[in-house]
Amino acid sequence: MTKDDFSLKILECERTLYRISMSMLKNETDCEDAVQMAILTAFEKLDTLKNEQYFKTWLVRILINVCNKQLNERKKIISLEDTTEANTPSFPSPADNTEIRIALEELPEKIKCVIVLYYMESFSVSEIKSILKIPEGTVKSRLSKGRELLRKKLG
Repeated sequence: MTKDDFSLKILECERTLYRISMSMLKNETDCEDAVQMAILTAFEKLDTLKNEQYFKTWLVRILINVCNKQLNERKKIISLEDTTEANTPSFPSPADNTEIRIALEELPEKIKCVIVLYYMESFSVSEIKSILKIPEGTVKSRLSKGRELLRKKLG
């Protein structure tokens, strides 16, 4: 893959990367840092991409790893009681439905990640399995659990 091809593919994935990182980190600055770090890591590790058709899946996996690393570092530094509502911007959503956004933010992180990848980013169950490196049955059960939790929260 050439540098130009890489740049074009990154531009195609930009919104997806932003939404996924924002759903996990809930902080504009951290989100931007994570996306930049994921792009840099992808560029440095481009030779490890075995099949170009899976570029987006591969890049999202890198981003999720970067976000998880940031979340782990954040846990070491800040307790949840120290965070304020003002520091957590709203979750970007195509419909921007506040009630759905709030319900989505309240989901457990593992379930929310699968819901975002499936419903907002239109990844298939198989692609999510590859991205998160979990069994397909786990993806399906998290989707089911997420739908159930959202249904309860939204009435």
